[in-house]
Amino acid sequence: MMKRKLITVALMGVTLSLSACNTVRGAASDVKSVADCTQDMMNRGQC
Repeated sequence: MMKRKLITVALMGVTLSLSACNTVRGAASDVKSVADCTQDMMNRGQC
């Protein structure tokens, strides 16, 4: 379980660093998108 959380946090960090966010609103939107996708991957196995 801890490994899954670590991977999730790492993926979120990579995604945020690779995305080109010019505003705080854009960054918040990207974080929400990554969180939703990560949750879908853990629950259903697809994003």
